Amino acid sequence: MKILVRGTNWIGDSVMTIPALRSLRAAFPEAEIVLLTRAVNEGLFQDGNIVDRVMSIETSRSGIGHTVSLTRRLRKERFDVGIVLPNSFSSALPLKLAGIPRRFGYTTDRRRILLTDAVPVPSWKATRHEVFYYMYLAGALEERLPGKGPGGQADPYPRIEISNERLDAAREFLGQHSLDLTRPVVAIGAGSTNSNAKRWPVERFVETGDRLQKTIGAQIVLLGSDGDREVSEQIVSGLSERPLDLTGKTSIAEVAATLSVVDLLIANDMGLAHVAPAVGTRTLVLFGPTDPTTTRPLSKLAEVVRHEVECSPCMLRECPIDHRCMTRIGVDNVCNIATRMLKLND
Repeated sequence: MKILVRGTNWIGDSVMTIPALRSLRAAFPEAEIVLLTRAVNEGLFQDGNIVDRVMSIETSRSGIGHTVSLTRRLRKERFDVGIVLPNSFSSALPLKLAGIPRRFGYTTDRRRILLTDAVPVPSWKATRHEVFYYMYLAGALEERLPGKGPGGQADPYPRIEISNERLDAAREFLGQHSLDLTRPVVAIGAGSTNSNAKRWPVERFVETGDRLQKTIGAQIVLLGSDGDREVSEQIVSGLSERPLDLTGKTSIAEVAATLSVVDLLIANDMGLAHVAPAVGTRTLVLFGPTDPTTTRPLSKLAEVVRHEVECSPCMLRECPIDHRCMTRIGVDNVCNIATRMLKLND
């Protein structure tokens, strides 16, 4: 059997789909499982064996030409089964046009006509973590097309495999940039590409980094995408000791390896906050407008700091008032939690 998985677009969402992919692999150990996702996400699946290969797409392209081109690629592959993890009409359309015989997906965005096996959205969706939403859809495929493996046996915690070679390379890279790995190394993710409302004020990150540098001798590494460069530059100029700024300079595969060798990540609700605990690193994530019940990093290594306000979670990308959900998160609280989490690594 040849199975196509239309993966999610954002890095954090891609991490949350890993348990569902692991479940499919357990259920169909002899199948060829191909993941269709954005090129930026490919590095998350570089090691491990939950998928056989990745077909990359660029979601910045759209329109009829893109759909036709993708349909042709899928038709040549002759997939037996397709499962669509995103909820959009456009993500399911190429699978229908490519003539994939069995197509699984949720009955969202009026796309029932595109699916041979349309799965109703579970009633608990708004109250359980998104990981279970993806696992539930994978479970529907496993029930209707029994494989040769047990299926449904995957635990819900996302895990990203990093090879020993990549670990050694990451350690060597940080050493070449004068980081002493016998001392605490704290990564900071101060951006959030798709939402300004998720961002803790940059001056709070500066104060937090400065305090950790002075009190426990922490070494700071800044991580993020090209869109986060301006925020990171402000942090660089504000810190007493210059950090290692890797913002926009690394692939997701390199970021994942780097995160696997640092001691702690402090970040907004962003993709890296899901990557870090998945590679085994303690993570402190700051939540404001989004709902930690459904989208927090699902890991025993991750902690959420959040200030309860009456208007959160609002899910807005721009705050129309005073950004109270984020500005009321204090530096003292973040530093205290971070220091405690770092001690757990000793």
